[in-house]
Amino acid sequence: MTLRLIPTLAVWVVLAALPTVLGLWELAMFGQLLIYGIAAISLAFIWGQGGLVSFGQALFFGAGAYAMSLTAKGMLPGIPESPWLGLLLAVVAGAVFGALTGVALFFGKGLRTAYFGIITIAAAVIAERVTTNWRYIGGFNGLLDVPPLPLPGGLDSADPLAGYLLVLGFALLAFLFLLAVERSPFGTVLRGIRCDERRIMSLGYFVPLWKVMALALSGGVAGLAGGLFAAQFAFVSPAVIGLALSTEILIWAAVGGKAVLMAAFIGAIFVKYMEGYLSETIGNYWLLVTGIAFIAVVVLFPEGLLGRIFKLPPPARLRRD
Repeated sequence: MTLRLIPTLAVWVVLAALPTVLGLWELAMFGQLLIYGIAAISLAFIWGQGGLVSFGQALFFGAGAYAMSLTAKGMLPGIPESPWLGLLLAVVAGAVFGALTGVALFFGKGLRTAYFGIITIAAAVIAERVTTNWRYIGGFNGLLDVPPLPLPGGLDSADPLAGYLLVLGFALLAFLFLLAVERSPFGTVLRGIRCDERRIMSLGYFVPLWKVMALALSGGVAGLAGGLFAAQFAFVSPAVIGLALSTEILIWAAVGGKAVLMAAFIGAIFVKYMEGYLSETIGNYWLLVTGIAFIAVVVLFPEGLLGRIFKLPPPARLRRD
C-alpha cells in the first residue's frame, strides 16, 4: 500500500522543490499551470466519482474569477474592496453556481449521461454570451487591473516566487480536500450512483440531492481556481466562463486520468505545457496535434495516461482482510 503512495508524494515533493531550480519566469508559468491543475481535479472529482461528465466546468471557474475580480476592485455594492475576501467569494460563487446547476438539472426529470453533458454545453455558451454583453462586468473586454493577493512582508501574489508558493499551497489543499471527500462515505455513495443509480435509490438515498452536493463541491474548487486565475493574470474576460475553456478542462482530465485526482492534475499541467511548446514550434498546427493526441488517448487509454500510476489503494474500511 505504501508503494502506491510514492508517485503522488513524489509529485508534491518535486513541485515544492521547483523554486530551487527554476527562474522567476518559469516559476510564474508553473504557477499558472497549477491553477489549471486545480480546475482539472474539480472535474475529475464529479466525473470519476459520480459519473457526471460536465462540458461546462468553466461556468464555475468563471463565476469564481468574476467574483474575485469584482470584489477585489470594489465593484460590488455593500462589500468591502478586498482581494482575500474576493477569493473567498470566488469559492462561494463556484459552489452556488454548482448547486443551482445541479438543482436545475437533477431535480424533476433528473438528467443523466449524455443529456447532462449536452445541457452543460448549452449553459456554457449562454454564460459566455451573457458576460460578453454585460457592460457592468466589462463586456467583451472583461475586467482589467485585478489586484493581486497581498501577502506578509510587503509581498503579493504577483511576485513569481510568492505567487507560485501560494498557488501550490492552495493546490495541495484542494487536492487533499477532494481526496478526503472521495475516500469518505460520501464518496462511496457517489461511486454507487455512478455504477447503479437505481440500486442506490432503492437503498433509500435521494440521488438528486447527492448529485447537487457533489456538483457544489466541484464548483467550489473550480471557483477557487478561477479566483486564483484572476489574481495571477490580473484580468478576466468572457473566455474564462465559456465553452472553449470547458472543453480544455475536459481534455486535461481525460488525458491524465478522469477517475484519479492526481492524474487529472498532472494531465492539466502536461497538456497545457505542451500546448505552449507546440504553438511555438509548429504554429497553429498545435491544435491539430492536440486533437489527434486526445482522440488517441481516449481510444487507447480509457483510464488516461496516468490513471494507473497515481491510483491510490481503497480506504481501509473498503479493503478485504
